[in-house]
Amino acid sequence: MRKIIVSSMITLDGVLQAQGGPKEDTSGGFKYGGWSAPYDDEVGGKAVQEELKETADYLLGRKTFQIWASFWPRHADIWPGINNGTKYVLSKTLKKTDWKNTVFLKTVADIKKVKKSKGPDLQVWGSSELVHLLLQNDLVDELRLKIFPLTLGKGKKLFEGGAIPAAFSLIKSSVTPSGVFIGNYKRGGKVKTATIGA
Repeated sequence: MRKIIVSSMITLDGVLQAQGGPKEDTSGGFKYGGWSAPYDDEVGGKAVQEELKETADYLLGRKTFQIWASFWPRHADIWPGINNGTKYVLSKTLKKTDWKNTVFLKTVADIKKVKKSKGPDLQVWGSSELVHLLLQNDLVDELRLKIFPLTLGKGKKLFEGGAIPAAFSLIKSSVTPSGVFIGNYKRGGKVKTATIGA
């Protein structure tokens, strides 16, 4: 069975919208696009490059797919894997694309079938609505979070919409010179409770 790995850059208050640039996603009147760029440094860049080099397939929401389809096919030199790997896109409206190795899915059941199939792990980048759906259905095996030291108040958030109660275990962590906390978490079973000091 393949793992579903959510890789996300978020603010301290959980915003993941338009971290890449001012025009990436202005929906809802969002005006802070490109908020991650001031925190770029060598350590953070190396962490991202390690992820880009992994052999993977990709699970994407429609909006992220449409943004990427207009960019990545022409920039294979930066991230060859995104063109070579299969892109599984959850969409009720899209049915075809010129971007090679793309498969369209319609339901959570379709995602579960892909997860149970043979192949490399499935990475999810961006795709906030898809991530919410995956969390609600307990389909996330790993969270790779890069937590940036700022709050934005408004914008699409990672845990919006009601994730189920779930425990995760930290398996890798580091902090960049610019203050970005990088934490990789794997699914750790059910939530446990206890009384402090008892």
